Amino acid sequence: MPMRVCAVAGCPAIYETGEGSRCEAHRVSADRHRGTAAERGYTSRGHRLRFRPGVLERDPICVICTIAESTVADHYPRDKRHLDDIGLDSNDPRYGRGLCKSCHDRETAANQPGGWHSR
Repeated sequence: MPMRVCAVAGCPAIYETGEGSRCEAHRVSADRHRGTAAERGYTSRGHRLRFRPGVLERDPICVICTIAESTVADHYPRDKRHLDDIGLDSNDPRYGRGLCKSCHDRETAANQPGGWHSR
C-alpha cells in the first residue's frame, strides 16, 4: 500500500495511505481535543428525541449536495458549544441542518478543531 507523510507541519511520521491525512498520534490528539460524544452533549435525551429527529424530518435530503438522504443532524451555522455558551437551546431543530454522512465528514474536517482548517 502507498505511504504518505503526516499533514501536521513538522511531523515526520510516515504511514499507509487510506488512514486519513494525519499519523495515528495526531489523529488521537485531535479526537481527544474534540471530547467524547457524551462530553459534547450528543447523547442527551434532548438531542436524541428532539434535535436529531426534528432536523432529519425537516431536511430529508442533504442540504449541501441535495442528492443523498440526510442521516446526520448537524448544528449550523453555530456549533453546539457556541449555542450553549450564548444561552440558546442547542436541542432546537432550527439550529441544525440535515446532511448525508459524506458532506458532514467533509464539513467537519474543514471546520472543527483538529480539522483541515487548523493547518
